Amino acid sequence: MRGISFRIAQGETYGLLGPNGAGKTTTIAMVCGLLEPDEGEVVVAGRPLTTRSVAARAAIGYVPQELAIYPDLTARENLGFFAHLYGLSRAETKARVEEVLHVIGLAERAGDQAKTYSGGMQRRLNIGIGLLHRPQLLVLDEPTVGVDPQSRNAILESVERLAGEGMAVLYTTHYMEEAERLCDRIGIVDLGELKAEGTRAQLVALVGEHDRILLEGGGDLEAAATALARVATVQAASVHDGGVELLVDRARNLLPELLAEAARAGLVVSAVEVDEPNLEAVFLHLTGKALRD
Repeated sequence: MRGISFRIAQGETYGLLGPNGAGKTTTIAMVCGLLEPDEGEVVVAGRPLTTRSVAARAAIGYVPQELAIYPDLTARENLGFFAHLYGLSRAETKARVEEVLHVIGLAERAGDQAKTYSGGMQRRLNIGIGLLHRPQLLVLDEPTVGVDPQSRNAILESVERLAGEGMAVLYTTHYMEEAERLCDRIGIVDLGELKAEGTRAQLVALVGEHDRILLEGGGDLEAAATALARVATVQAASVHDGGVELLVDRARNLLPELLAEAARAGLVVSAVEVDEPNLEAVFLHLTGKALRD
């Protein structure tokens, strides 16, 4: 590890992205107190964390990539067993198990053995186990691997709701669209080093990418391109494929102004295409690899 440092605030979902072998698994192991860092420190809920910590580790809910459930037990029995390991009282366990079953959407199947569940339902149970003790930090290591689209969406909705209730979430994924949807900030790691971090907009700006707008239509395209190029927010304007192509920042906010200017310049717009740079482009730029490499 060359050095990875980040902070996660309450109610924030922080995405940790990197190609295979980048150091994500090692980082998560240190964050969860499973591996001692060679240098530096991990602080959770204001407490320094080591492999011998108790209070700091109790503030973490860890949901591993591999399922950690008992298939012959029901969902309610699985949750009850792990609640006992967490040290919850009998009364706390009963109340908390029912709460978690509703959070993960398994209340109606709570009495069925976990082995009868779909892969997505088993994943949701896996997440529920990590929620039992009301952690301040929830660590989710690729929680949607191998699940169907419906279950995947249910998992993402659960994560959104938990962050909305004030829980800090550390999220790793191989699906870029999940990071786009869930994460308030994203750290991109490669070769044991944090290459960049920030919001989606900050990361896109870091590599100098701009939004692209194609205004298709008829009229004097050259005159329209010249007029639009004079708009302060437009980085470049050119005639392209039966329309005018623009490079701008914050395309969706500027579209009404640009359409009005195009109309004044005599461009009759028949279609509008907006292409915003995504995290995939940023990721490739920083690591030279696809997310799954």
